[in-house]
Amino acid sequence: MIDGFINLNKPSGMTSHDAVNHVRRIFSTRKVGHAGTLDPLASGVLPIAINRATKFIEYVIDCCKSYRAEILFGTATDSGDLEGKIISRAENFHMPTVDELNDALKDFVGEIEQTPPKFSAIKIHGRKAYDLAKKNIDFEMPRRLVKIFRLEVIASDKNSATIEIDCSKGTYVRSLAIDLGERLNLPATLKNLIRLRVGDFDLKNSLTFDEIKKFGEDCLLPIENCLNRLPIFELDERRIRAFMNGLPTNVRAADEKFLRIISGGKFLGVGRIEGGELRSSKIMS
Repeated sequence: MIDGFINLNKPSGMTSHDAVNHVRRIFSTRKVGHAGTLDPLASGVLPIAINRATKFIEYVIDCCKSYRAEILFGTATDSGDLEGKIISRAENFHMPTVDELNDALKDFVGEIEQTPPKFSAIKIHGRKAYDLAKKNIDFEMPRRLVKIFRLEVIASDKNSATIEIDCSKGTYVRSLAIDLGERLNLPATLKNLIRLRVGDFDLKNSLTFDEIKKFGEDCLLPIENCLNRLPIFELDERRIRAFMNGLPTNVRAADEKFLRIISGGKFLGVGRIEGGELRSSKIMS
């Protein structure tokens, strides 16, 4: 059985679910998942997990992400991107300068509150928000706290600006585009989005579907190599069976929520230390 992650460069126009199905067909296996949904219009990094790697998706999703976003000013849509219906338009407006844009972006760096777009996959009373929005059912989207680590304008023209973003999981770039427009008293919508990075998965090392077909199993990344942000704990080989069976091992170490457990050069899974005891969280079984 093959296991591992693939650093997919998802093309625009394809859902994340469609991307998973495509990988299923390439490798003739059903157990495939993705880490962090990308909107259909967005392209870029979409980590794909195969077989036992699907157990460890949660540790990849939890990583910080980077994006390059092109924001169109003078037009606003109900979805926050170009797929939506135009709800506001400004004619003959003054396009903010790069300095004005960067000054406005300072307000969004740090921990901020966002209202996700109604056209999103967030569940509202058990139903996806975009299904409710498509049926014109009125509902409130819950606000959420997210963290923005960096915002930088890298290009600008007569009606749009391209910015780069480093942010926490759960950040909606469409919401950021809308909120930036409000800060500048201009309608705004997301025109284009590329995800540059998800944790250790980087766009420059990503692969297209054609390349995945060409390289096959050689393009699979070992599971443990995709969890580099987690500290390593070297487990005594005599305690491997205990760890794999969920039994505690007494250790002299500080509490740690997530650890990569290695023994004899072999990756066993993810564990945690609580009160001087090491226990397994996810194992390679």
